[in-house]
Amino acid sequence: MEIIAHIRTDFPTKFGIPRQSGLVSTLRGSIVFTPPYRNADALRGLEGFSHLWLIWDFSEAHREGWSPTVRPPRLGGNVRLGVFATRSPFRPNPIGLSCVKIEGIELHTPEGPIVHVSGADMLDGTPLFDIKPYLAVSDAHPEARCGFAEETAAQPPLTVSIPDALLQTLAPDRQQALQQILAADPRPRYHADPQRIYAFEFAGAHIRFRVDDETHCLSVLSETEQN
Repeated sequence: MEIIAHIRTDFPTKFGIPRQSGLVSTLRGSIVFTPPYRNADALRGLEGFSHLWLIWDFSEAHREGWSPTVRPPRLGGNVRLGVFATRSPFRPNPIGLSCVKIEGIELHTPEGPIVHVSGADMLDGTPLFDIKPYLAVSDAHPEARCGFAEETAAQPPLTVSIPDALLQTLAPDRQQALQQILAADPRPRYHADPQRIYAFEFAGAHIRFRVDDETHCLSVLSETEQN
């Protein structure tokens, strides 16, 4: 398969990326096509759709061989399930699938056509193998069962505290996205140390935080605390 595009996002590293697409609806990304596919005709008719399926490469999860079982982070990393019963990146073929919302299409830019999307759950620069329109008439199944994911989906969001000085360094849409990312608790599920400090990069900002599981509160450290 050939890489047709790359997606630009606010995540230079894997930590902090939402566990699934659509969980943080305000996250923005831009699909930039590789030179052989920078053809506006290839997007003709796309403006009539609201959502896309992205088929992409887990480019930072390539490894030799494969395992028939994995430890889903949702279950605290303590339970093994079949790889085909999970969305683990460590698969025989490291292919990802995400559903995103189309926010806009620019057909003529110096880099060719660009599709702006929201709800992406990918690292900056992730290679895309294909994009396909989402069809609610056939792709949506509200009655579907979600296996072990149903057991953890009902967890309430964390209460998030972010210093105003740090928030003001981000654009308004990034502020809202950061709030949603942190409320969803980006920590590995098997971590529960209130003194542990976690860190990740988002939209050019260095975010460091700790979580008090007793009060269900996440606190981002101020610049003074971070230094």
